[in-house]
Order: sequence, then structure tokens, then C-alpha cells
Amino acid sequence: MPDLGGDRFSRFLPPPEGGRRHSAVLVLFAPDTVGDAADGSRVVITERAHSMRSHAGQPAFPGGATEEGDLHAADTALREAWEEIDLDRGGVEVLAELPTLHIPVSGYDVTPVVGWWRSPDPASLWAKDPREVARVVQPTVGELVDPARRFRVRHPSGFVGPAWDVEGLLVWGFTAGILDRVLDLAGMSVPWDTGRVRDLPA
Repeated sequence: MPDLGGDRFSRFLPPPEGGRRHSAVLVLFAPDTVGDAADGSRVVITERAHSMRSHAGQPAFPGGATEEGDLHAADTALREAWEEIDLDRGGVEVLAELPTLHIPVSGYDVTPVVGWWRSPDPASLWAKDPREVARVVQPTVGELVDPARRFRVRHPSGFVGPAWDVEGLLVWGFTAGILDRVLDLAGMSVPWDTGRVRDLPA
């Protein structure tokens, strides 16, 4: 997906001078080894620790800020995934780096990295760093594209975006936006009622 512009994923793009800091997240897909999903794959999402100063309790892909020594965005995303959820980077094939986007609330420029977990062990993922991660959820792609499970949420600011309810975790915002676009561009999405809108809980 290197030829895709950032505007295909978000209306917030990095400012000319760059954001406050650069970071990367891992959009990790894996074959479904514990169920019988027709699509045969899952995606890894974390719930951020409720004690964090920003985005507490919100959904996220594993990832974080770039540190000295990181060679590129994929290196950052894989290092952070190991630190947060104990993911063995040796079992992950990096498929693509998506365009770098901007998160106005934090001022970070974020590069999503799409990966494929070749030989997954779902039980091996856990909240390794409880200061950052409360838990890990792994919904199937079939659940995510099911029209009956899809809806949008309305933020008090007026912003409306895609969302899911995954094991009681409301997946919305930046994470849901990236997931929605990746599923769509991969040809996995099916038509759903975008008029089904819920207000974002306080």
C-alpha cells in the first residue's frame, strides 16, 4: 500500500514541521487457530491501562514512541509489541507500512505497520506491561465485518466514525478508523448500515 495517500486513512495528516514525536503501531493479523471462523483470521487489539495520562482505557494497536536505536517504523512497532504484550517479533512478517498520520490530541505522528503473525499462540499474548496495557482482545475478521456488529459513534465534538464492541471494549477513534480502512482496502468489508450511530459514552 505504499502508493496510498494518508488522506485515504485519516483527515489528520502530519503538519509540515512534523508532530511533537513520531511513533508506530502494529496492525497485527493472525490465522485463527482456536475457532472455526470462515475468514480464518484474527486481529490483535489492546485496551490501554486505565491509569494512563492520555487515552486511558481506550482501544489501541500495540505500539508507541520511536526510541533511539529503532531502525524504522516496523522496528518501533515490533519492539513495542514485545514490551507491551510479549509478542515474539521473530514470528511476524511485516506486510506494509501505511502512510504516517497525525493525532492532534497527543501531537504524535503515527505510522501504522501491517503484520502477519505466521504461527500464532493466542494464549501467549498478555498485558506484559500493566502500566500501559489492561488486556488483549483478538476478534476474528468475520466478527469485525459482520454487518450486525457494525455501527458508528458520535464524539461530543461532532466527529462520527466507525466502531465495534469487542468483548465489552468499545473500539473507536484512531484504531477503529485504521482497522476500517485496512479491511476495506483488503477487500474484506461487506456493506453495512452506516446510519446506525451511537453517542460516545462519557
